[in-house]
Formats: sequence, structure tokens, C-alpha cells
Amino acid sequence: MTTKDHITKQADGTFSFRVSLGTDKRTGKRIQKRASGFKTKTEAKKARLAMLAAGVTDDQDIKQTRFGPFMEDVFKPWYKTQVKPRTYRQRVNMMGSEHLKVFTEIAIDQIRPIDIQRWQVQILKVCKQSYARTVNILIGQVLERAKTLGIISENAVRIVGLIPKKKAKIKFWTREDFQKVIAKTGTDTYEKYFERTMLWFMFMSGLRSGEARALKWTDVDLEAKTVNINKTMDYHNRNWFETPEPKTAASRRTVALDDDTIACLGAWQVEQATMVQSEWVFSLNGIPCPDRRFLSIVSAYSTLAEVERITVHGLRHSHVSLLISLGENPLQIKERLGHEDIETTLGTYGHLYPNSNFEVAKKLNGIFSEEVPNEPK
Repeated sequence: MTTKDHITKQADGTFSFRVSLGTDKRTGKRIQKRASGFKTKTEAKKARLAMLAAGVTDDQDIKQTRFGPFMEDVFKPWYKTQVKPRTYRQRVNMMGSEHLKVFTEIAIDQIRPIDIQRWQVQILKVCKQSYARTVNILIGQVLERAKTLGIISENAVRIVGLIPKKKAKIKFWTREDFQKVIAKTGTDTYEKYFERTMLWFMFMSGLRSGEARALKWTDVDLEAKTVNINKTMDYHNRNWFETPEPKTAASRRTVALDDDTIACLGAWQVEQATMVQSEWVFSLNGIPCPDRRFLSIVSAYSTLAEVERITVHGLRHSHVSLLISLGENPLQIKERLGHEDIETTLGTYGHLYPNSNFEVAKKLNGIFSEEVPNEPK
């Protein structure tokens, strides 16, 4: 059924639209474009309005839409409605990157697979692979939107493929490393108390930095020995911070804590209360702690303890390494970390598991009490 706003609901539940773009000056025929596959009527309506807003008058005009103006005027407003504010801010900064300028003035339907491949080769000469891949993904998203709107028929990035994801080396502290680090901490000053608590909690809980910094005391149950993970920290400055929900349902979880970690949190709660009244667990002055403070603590103690320098996220890797050394199975680790699927856990940490091939063979020895019959001669 077609509504008055030219949106049609298809048999599969998706929505499509048809839009008139004027008359072809060469043939005199009416130009109509159709786009389909929209999950909601609202999304289809926005796409139709975006196509009309491009101000095209004939088929050649729409085909000559340049990549830069399309990204700025059509893709960016739509993309803002699709992702979380923090992700949008990060990608907007990337949209202004010099590495995208090569496409800015090119008509979007003239971007060929060979152009994408050449761009990939060039950016990998000057940028880290992880960053180059992220920019590559963004270009693909812009072209995919143009395809959805009927401006192009093929997405050159999809044809070529993305820059491969490089498997980064996971840096973490072993149990022995952490013992050296904790030996360098103290509780004789307020700030040292904070640093010790932060390091201990992060190593023993495996939380993401944003999850830990978003913790309020109401999320901590010292009697039940749990912390409730229901938000993350999006910190801009001391006067502007937000706590959006975690990205996935699996990230919203309850993490059980050991007795020593509970004692550590309880002692910090008392110490913190002598200096400031704060609803935030990791706060020195009543407001949440920025990520750079966590990073400076980890960096400083890496140097003091003369252990490998890791990132804040490296403490999460360290926790997993500890769990694996204790014999925990991947499913339990997946639930504790808040991973969406087991593939993420095994893909990230599978190489940390010891080769248990011979251990399995030992367990198979003697499982049958009867003698194995001789092979027939």
C-alpha cells in the first residue's frame, strides 16, 4: 500500500519509496528513482526527503553528486540519528581528515574499485592499520548510503573489501607483575589510597575503564559482594560528562567480587568520605575521574614496578589472563566480561589458553577397565 507521502510497505515488512526528480533534458522523459529495504517508514521518509533536498533536476545531476557535499549534507545528518553521540563526535572529526580529501570533489558515481584500492595502499604508508581501517569503514558507510538512496548502483568499498583488521599484541600484567605493582602502592595519602584502589579493582574485576568510572556507590553491594554494570562514562570535561547505557545487552551485567576486592572498596568508601561527599566510586573531588587519570596511574606504576607498560584496557586483559591461569572456562569469562558472543572472547584471548592436547590424552588413559582386544591377525 502506498501512502500519501509516497512510502510503500513491502510484503517482507520493509519500506520503499519512489521519487520524481524532474525531466531528462535529453529525452524529455520523466525521471523517477526508487529506493527500498528501509526497516521503518520514518527511515524511508527521511531518505526520500534527503534525496529531494539534493536539489537535482535530472538524472545527470544526481549522478554527479560529489562525495564531499553528499557526506556533509546528506550522510552526516542521517548518521547522527543512527549512532550514539560519542561515536558521532568521533566520526565527525574523522570526516574532516585529510585522508578523505582525495574523494571530496569526485562525483560519487565515479568512485571506482581501483580508486579505493589505490587509496588503501597510500593510507597504509602513512597511518596505522587500525586507523586506516576505520577510515575505510567510514568511506564504505557513505557509499552504502548513496547506494540506498539510489545515487549509485554499486559500493566500491564492498567490491574491494576493507583493509584487514590487524591482530594487535595483547599486553597485560601477569600475577607476578601485579604483585610488584601493588608493592609500590600505599595508603598513607588520599591520592595513593585512590591509586591503590583503582589498580586493585580493575585488575580483579576486568571492567572496562568507562564502566568503572561510571560506577556509583548505589551500584555497589558490599554485602552481596557485587557491582551492577548499567552504564558507561562519556567524559568531556569536569563540567560535561554523560553516562549512556552500555552498547550491548550483554554489557549490562552483575559482576561478583572476591572478598579482598570488597574489603578494598569498603576501605576506600570510608577514606573517600573523610575528604569529599561523592556518589561516584572513583572520584577524588566529587566528580567522575577522567580516563587520562586512570592512564597516568597505570603508566606511572608500570615504571615504578619495572613491569611492561600497558594501557588501562590492559588491566582488563590482565584479569582475563589471571582467570585463564586459574582454569576458568571461556563461557564464564565471556559472561564476566560482558561479551556479546563467545567468538569475541575466544578470538581475543584464545591464544592465552595453554596447549592442553597432551593433557586431554592423559585423561583418556585407562578410562576403560577392560583390556583392549588385540587387532585381528
